Amino acid sequence: MSITAESSLREVAFAVCTALHQAGSTAVLTGGSAATVYAEGAYQSRDLDFVLTVAAPGGAEVLAALGYRLVGNVYHHAANPLTLDFPPGPLMVGGEITRAWDTLHEGAALLHILKPTDCCRDRLAGFLFWNDRGSLAQALAVARAQRERIELPVIRAWCEREGQLEKFAEFVAAAE
Repeated sequence: MSITAESSLREVAFAVCTALHQAGSTAVLTGGSAATVYAEGAYQSRDLDFVLTVAAPGGAEVLAALGYRLVGNVYHHAANPLTLDFPPGPLMVGGEITRAWDTLHEGAALLHILKPTDCCRDRLAGFLFWNDRGSLAQALAVARAQRERIELPVIRAWCEREGQLEKFAEFVAAAE
């Protein structure tokens, strides 16, 4: 799949993840870009954050073949405004390592992505730790769009471990 100026974040995510997978790397979409995939239309990230859980040699060449070049620590595309970032691993949600993720499929393409519950926790972290209301809005968008797949007891237990049950209660009330 080629990336063009019109390629959406979802299309770019699938193209990048598939190309890296075919080269032997496992890249998991996280952060606001995962929230954009799960709650399309409710939140639009301008970059894609992938954590490499398996890194094979040649990743830079794979990205170059897709039209990306490294500028500083971020990959930029010649035509598409969406950038790629590869924060260092391990894959974490808050302070907890996560070893499981979802793999979405569209035809022959695939996308490794945080599970909806972990995506929600990832977005909630900004609200819990820095009182960031934008992060709360993103978590709510994911929770509403993925209502059937969100595990509230997991989120509650995490918030309790973080000493943030009041903010969990606010999240649940706003989600209803």
